[in-house]
Amino acid sequence: MILDDLDSRPGSTTSLLRTVVGLYLRDLGGAVAVADLVELLGALDVPPVGARGAVSRAKAKGLLVPETVGGRAGYSLAPDAARMLARGDRRIFAYRQQGDDDPWCLVSFSLPEERRAVRHQLRRHLAWIGAGTVADGLWIAPGHLVDEVEEILVGLGVREAATVFVAGPPRVAGSFADAAARWWDLDRVAALHRDFLARHGGSRPGAARPDGVRPDGVRPDGVRPHGGDASPRAAFARWVRAVDDWRPVPYADPGLPLSALPADWPGAASVALFDGLRADLAAAAADHVRVVVGR
Repeated sequence: MILDDLDSRPGSTTSLLRTVVGLYLRDLGGAVAVADLVELLGALDVPPVGARGAVSRAKAKGLLVPETVGGRAGYSLAPDAARMLARGDRRIFAYRQQGDDDPWCLVSFSLPEERRAVRHQLRRHLAWIGAGTVADGLWIAPGHLVDEVEEILVGLGVREAATVFVAGPPRVAGSFADAAARWWDLDRVAALHRDFLARHGGSRPGAARPDGVRPDGVRPDGVRPHGGDASPRAAFARWVRAVDDWRPVPYADPGLPLSALPADWPGAASVALFDGLRADLAAAAADHVRVVVGR
């Protein structure tokens, strides 16, 4: 089984819980009381009944396992969850841009019709990590994703049906930008970036909102209204929602070379905005978590 966020819906109670777990549970020693999780989700306007339901779903999905924490009912991370969260950290907090001469990963596979269900899952997982479709049974991803590709193949039990190549830049008829537009749904990826900008700081790359705030969150007078004097609880709420909205973006976006992207590509602006939000909110948000759990 592959434990991942494939079906998460940003903004849903379950997705917010997974974001809170991913951000803080490891720093809390891997376990937390249910009552503390409910209180943390309360800062995100999640009612207690909804929070407890989300915890139950996370348990059913294999993310959490029951554990007594300080004499109270609680949960700890499932054995396989730490690896998934570490993989997520690399994507969420260390966005990578492919260089023109960097290696690429090619995945060739062939699965018979009687294995069409697992073939469908393989395609879904490859698309989730940002791989593009060159042809039926041939997918491409930046070379730094080769370990993730291998994990997917092994996790789905199809390693024997696939061959993985690490190769130089593809040679195509015409421009690589034209090929990339065929292999990846760049319109969808751009829309994810623009939606993040609109939700958390700006309506389009390089533009200010009507109140004068730039996409990086800075007002004309140089003050960042989303940081600074915000209470730790408010910082926690804004930071968790920002991470929850951002989390699918660096998976969908493989970090193609700039030469393969449209001139108005919004990715750089949204990456900068996310980094700015992290600088302004993450420390205060962590303070709120420590107060709630008493550690």
